[in-house]
Amino acid sequence: MIAEARAAEAAIIDGRAFADTLGERIARQVGDFAAQTGRAPGLAVVLVGTDPASEIYVRSKGRMARKLGMESFEHVLPASVSQAELMALVARLNADEAVDGILVQLPLPGDLDSLAVIEAIDPSKDVDGLHPVNAGYLASGLPGLVSCTPLGCLMLLQDSLGDLSGLDAIVVGRSILVGKPMAQLLLGANCTVTMAHSRTRDLAAKVGRADIVVAAVGSAEMIRGEWIKPGATVIDVGTSRVIRDGRTCLVGDVDFAGASQRARAITPVPGGVGPMTIMTLMHNTLIAAYRRTGLSAPKID
Repeated sequence: MIAEARAAEAAIIDGRAFADTLGERIARQVGDFAAQTGRAPGLAVVLVGTDPASEIYVRSKGRMARKLGMESFEHVLPASVSQAELMALVARLNADEAVDGILVQLPLPGDLDSLAVIEAIDPSKDVDGLHPVNAGYLASGLPGLVSCTPLGCLMLLQDSLGDLSGLDAIVVGRSILVGKPMAQLLLGANCTVTMAHSRTRDLAAKVGRADIVVAAVGSAEMIRGEWIKPGATVIDVGTSRVIRDGRTCLVGDVDFAGASQRARAITPVPGGVGPMTIMTLMHNTLIAAYRRTGLSAPKID
């Protein structure tokens, strides 16, 4: 949803408002699922260690699941847990019929092997969309579970722009969490996609040609406002803490003030992509529940 823009400035893409509306639709479908099956969709979140930011994030996921009528199963393990113990928990969750979605909070501490854990999750319960099977489905244009943040970005873009066909898009960042699945989603929406990264030559020129800019590099204000093509739509996935005038501030990967003078629409940080990540996790959990039960998954985006 786009808030009213001030004169000569980009419209603000309000991720919180869109997430709230999406949540209402998900809650209705959760009720329909429970009426048909006699149970609520179940989400299991696994947290290893005591990272404060991860603890807050896990709690917020549990609260949202319960708010929407889902079951929430939270498993908190010490940072000293062994790889074998963590894999055993994943195996138990795979076998638990009350669990439709499994999310292991990343990054994992110490020497724990994140890839091995991701690969151990049943792809039908991989609501983070990171299992190679789901990544392969996405690349092949087949239905699977899609990584939450890119899915939220696509929803915001389609809400803002409608049909994306034929638009030039650039994704800055190539992680498996955001960059790579984002590029695949944009290709699926018939955009012409450029993938950029830390070794891209003349990044400013490439950004300047794009109708859609998705920034996901994790580098504070790396993308300058003057790079943005006039009339472009900017989705800023990054979140960095910087000190300004003695205060800690949250900023994105894009110079918001500068980009706002050129873009048609832009996501703020915070309040843009962030709220969508949790809500698309709920979306994926509901879709997984329907598919695992053999029911036709509803269209709720």
